[in-house]
Amino acid sequence: MPLINRAGDVAPKLRAVFVRHAAAWLYLIGVCLAELGYVLLQPSDRAALLRGASTSVQNLTHHPVASLIASAFFPTTFLLAWPVLIALALFGATSAIGSWRTAVTCAAGQVVGTLVSEGIVAYRISTGSLPHADRFLLDVGPSYVVVAAIAVGLLHGGWLVRAAAAVDLALLIFVGQIFAGMSRLEVAPVGHLTALITGIVVGTALARRYTANSPCHY
Repeated sequence: MPLINRAGDVAPKLRAVFVRHAAAWLYLIGVCLAELGYVLLQPSDRAALLRGASTSVQNLTHHPVASLIASAFFPTTFLLAWPVLIALALFGATSAIGSWRTAVTCAAGQVVGTLVSEGIVAYRISTGSLPHADRFLLDVGPSYVVVAAIAVGLLHGGWLVRAAAAVDLALLIFVGQIFAGMSRLEVAPVGHLTALITGIVVGTALARRYTANSPCHY
């Protein structure tokens, strides 16, 4: 009987933890499954998959919603590191402002970061300052989502969440080189800066409502 009672006590707690951090759990699981599927493919199939998922100017013109969603689940480098980076950022953000607010903030970071960075590419192609081939640039990965979540953790988390977010951001900057090429307005640095600013703006707006409506922070 005591074991049964303990099991009965644990189940609601586990359910509460999952619900509280649902956005983080679902995204982390989704990326892990996408990575697993990616590594099991033949090299030619991997290339085709990434071309279809990329938020290139070409794909955004023809299937914007599908590419915006798919691209966020397929990192191409540091495959073992990304689940850790995602966990640090997303669980910190859900602890700070809750699950659905984190989901909205990260989705906004992905969409706005992509549209601004690829919009600049499209404009520069139209003016002739970039070649037509840049319509097909490979632009995939979870980093815009992660950067938006990091902004939330840094600004609205407790000290442990802020420390984790700071480590995450430092790794992305100094190892991942996410801002390299900013002076040339390359896609990655422009997109990451835009996603970070979007995370600050949207996350802060939602955090104020979360603080007003919730007696405690997760």
